[in-house]
Amino acid sequence: MDLIKWSLDAIRSSSKELSWMEERRLEWVPLLSSRLRYLIDGAPFILICDEDREWFESYFLRSINRKGSHRPILPFISLKSLYPRLNDINSKEEISLLDDMLSIAFPNGFVYFYIGKSSSKLCAIAKNRTSSYMWLFDEQAENSFYLSSTDENLDFKLLSMFRLFDRTIDAVLFGQVKL
Repeated sequence: MDLIKWSLDAIRSSSKELSWMEERRLEWVPLLSSRLRYLIDGAPFILICDEDREWFESYFLRSINRKGSHRPILPFISLKSLYPRLNDINSKEEISLLDDMLSIAFPNGFVYFYIGKSSSKLCAIAKNRTSSYMWLFDEQAENSFYLSSTDENLDFKLLSMFRLFDRTIDAVLFGQVKL
């Protein structure tokens, strides 16, 4: 099945949880599809969340490889766990050194998966790499899905986006859709 049609069906079957996403699915699907190709090819996703979304990073990492799942464990890794001095990065040179370290650790490539405000200095890490995938607040940028940090339903939307993201991975891995 086509991913756009599958996504529409998944959005509509989620009752009202994802109703807001129906009109935005044409923004969501092409970007997600292109990034999931990296995952299918074995590239790890290096998760970065801004300071206000540290709770979401924990939720994401606990939930993406949940116990009882019928799929293999997937390579989603917190950048903070790989580089605990992450908050000390303050220049393009330091970002470049971080990229070099990760390129050595993951010679087949990796994807930064950033979730948070565009104004966070952590966002610059993801913006520095063309393969990045971002759920970006308050700025429309390449390789990103736009959200507003002032949206009163932002946390709810992040949780529902996670569930759609997770269901999409299952659909791709189990051959229900083609990328």
